Amino acid sequence: MKKNEIHNWLREQNPDHLDQLWQQADLTRQQVVGDAVHLRGLIEISNHCVRQCEYCGLRSNRKTLQRYRMDEQEIMRCVAQAVEFAYGTVVIQAGEDYGIKTQWLADIVNRIKSQTPLAVTLSMGERPVEDLRTWRQAGADRYLLRFETSDPQLYQKIHPPQPSQTWDRFDLLTELRKLGYEIGSGVMIGIPGQTFDSLADDIDIFRRLDLDMIGVGPYISHPDTPLAQRQPSPDLPTEDQVPDSELMVYKVIALARLVCPEANIPSTTALATMNTASGRELGLVRGANVVMPNLTPTKYRQLYEIYPDKACIHETAGHCRNCLQQRIESLGRYIATGSGGRDHHTENRKRCNTLAK
Repeated sequence: MKKNEIHNWLREQNPDHLDQLWQQADLTRQQVVGDAVHLRGLIEISNHCVRQCEYCGLRSNRKTLQRYRMDEQEIMRCVAQAVEFAYGTVVIQAGEDYGIKTQWLADIVNRIKSQTPLAVTLSMGERPVEDLRTWRQAGADRYLLRFETSDPQLYQKIHPPQPSQTWDRFDLLTELRKLGYEIGSGVMIGIPGQTFDSLADDIDIFRRLDLDMIGVGPYISHPDTPLAQRQPSPDLPTEDQVPDSELMVYKVIALARLVCPEANIPSTTALATMNTASGRELGLVRGANVVMPNLTPTKYRQLYEIYPDKACIHETAGHCRNCLQQRIESLGRYIATGSGGRDHHTENRKRCNTLAK
């Protein structure tokens, strides 16, 4: 698929034509990664963050947010739930929090890897390469770092750099690959000032990076942030602005599947927030093969407030697990076993073919 084709699909509005895109993405998903849906338990271990991202409710100078940082025992209780629920992976996520010491997290990763069959994915922001190397040596399998937008000027507007920063996210993604991580990245859809050309570039970059995981979601700013209170740019015609709509998210999921057929692609909480009835299901039938149920203790979930009113914020981990199983099975899909790395897709395809006979 060439960039102009990607661009045309992003602008497409005809439902009959879009049905062709959904069918092509779903068929590619089925043929390449199978019918398995991987459940990856999310543990949001800290809402501290040193960054001043213009849209994010965790930004460091938001004084009204109650901050927390989970201790090792709390984290390991969540890990035990992941094992109990037969998840293949835990995703340990935080703001860019330097109160999380490198060796402390390395010890937790090592404990998870030595005591459980789980894969470990980290999402800790733009940490120095030395930290990333230490965590990889401790056993971390994957790292998530969304580049959000490949437009450098737009990125600067929403992600002010740290004063001493000498790298960018593409540099770190390259280093993560060298260190042996499976790498995940992705973008926000509908950032004020984002054009269709820019978003087409982003999707083309997914292919060039050969991403192992691709996470995309709508631009949702927290109301207590500068970007939420800023007026749209008068320099960008309305017809050139990418909408932050549910439909656009499905388009990007489908196109991501087509340009990176082997990638693991989640149907996200943001989709479930936009469409509580069927957002996750529609993501799964339009290219996605991963869901990330939340294992974070409920007393902390509402404090991990990147944006407000997230779906499932008050559900227990057990209720979330049972609900997702029912939703996945309603699509004729099944919950995957194992860690769900990119190299395990052949096994899942074999099982899918056996079930189909």
